[in-house]
Formats: sequence, C-alpha cells, structure tokens
Amino acid sequence: MNKKKLYLANPYGFSKQTKNLLTEFIKIFQNLNVEVYEPFERTKHLITNKNNWAYDLAKANFNDLKSCDCIFAIVNGNPPDEGVMVELGIAIALNKEIFLFRDDFRNCSDSDQYPLNLMLFVGLSKESWSKNYFESTEDILNPKKNFLNWAKRK
Repeated sequence: MNKKKLYLANPYGFSKQTKNLLTEFIKIFQNLNVEVYEPFERTKHLITNKNNWAYDLAKANFNDLKSCDCIFAIVNGNPPDEGVMVELGIAIALNKEIFLFRDDFRNCSDSDQYPLNLMLFVGLSKESWSKNYFESTEDILNPKKNFLNWAKRK
C-alpha cells in the first residue's frame, strides 16, 4: 500500500529554536505511516545557489504540494506566516484535504465564527471545520477529529 503524503506547511524552519518543534509533528505523522514532505528539509539543497534559488525553491514547494494528499499547516502568529497562507490557498484551489494547527492563543480572526481569516475555511466543511483544526499535538490524535480517519483511510 502506498503511504499517504502530507505537506507540512510551517514557518519553523526559519529559526534553529523552532525547527526543533517540527520533530514532534513529524514523529506523530510517521507513526501513522504518513510520508511527510517538510519544505525546509526538502529544499535546503537549493539555497546553496546564492543568486538564483528563490524561484526554484518556490516551484519545488508548489510541486511537492501538488503531489501530496493533504496539507497540514501550522498557522501560529498574528498574522500567520504569509508563505504558509499562500500554500493553504494553493491547497484549497487544488482541493486538497486541509488540516490547520494553531496553539497560539492570540486572536487572529476577522469574524467571531472562525479562529483565523475566514477565507481559510473555504477549503473545509462549513459544519465540521473544527474537526480539521487542532490546538495541541495531542489533539491531532483525537479520534473525534478527522486526522486519524484521514491517515487510516485507503
């Protein structure tokens, strides 16, 4: 059986301190037999080309996102990282399964219905979007949420 592929959209690779946080997420996904496409790790070889890396890196991330089955986006910050937001927009347009993670307690919403910009929720079910929204790493494995079902579905 082919492994499901998850694109882990995140801003954590910009800092040595926060990059260590990715390990916990990756371990959860790998324990569920999900292949993780972590953009910083997958494109680090492109940055060695000092003058001409940006477009190639963006294109590689775009192609990885297209080939994955879902996007799991870490949307901390106020506002959340703009690159992650663009990746989410692409995932919505490609009709990918979308999972959002935010353990940041600051208000980051333009409505009282959603915890983030309302446009992010266009890619989720109006009635059950909260089943694809996580506020802790333990929440990812909550059987009442959708991630476990997604990971185990063929």
